[in-house]
Amino acid sequence: MDDEPGFDDFVAEQTEALLRYGYVLTGNPHDAADLVQEALIRLCGAWPRVRRKDSPHSYVRTTMARLHISVWRRRRREHLTGAPPDRVHREVFPSEEEQGLWRELAALPRRQRAVLVLRYYEQLSDAEIAKVLGISTGTVRSQAFRGLDKLRSSLLSSMETHGSMR
Repeated sequence: MDDEPGFDDFVAEQTEALLRYGYVLTGNPHDAADLVQEALIRLCGAWPRVRRKDSPHSYVRTTMARLHISVWRRRRREHLTGAPPDRVHREVFPSEEEQGLWRELAALPRRQRAVLVLRYYEQLSDAEIAKVLGISTGTVRSQAFRGLDKLRSSLLSSMETHGSMR
């Protein structure tokens, strides 16, 4: 874009990282791509201001987190069943061998998943997570506790089912 210097370079450099981040938030490569696209559209509109003042990387990731959690306030979207198309960017998303933890993470409620992603993937503090999600730090801690507890229980039962634990 001629009127937005630097935006095209930012998009070219950050798209794969943003897709991975979106995948961790949503648990679905298609929803991740939609999330990235919407966040980049919003970043484009704010680019002159963001480029001068803030970190575009932080802005777009915060936008993605907020877009993702805004679904909490709306009805759940329809999820089609059936075989999804082949992945276009296979190297961006986890391999089949790495899918177990990601499936368990995707099964968590949206708020718990968002808190865990922001805490462990983005390495944000509880105060930063609270600010991004618009919730209290106490809620951040309780959602993290509940999410980790569900992940542990689910992974342990999965290991016991497959005979990995003795």
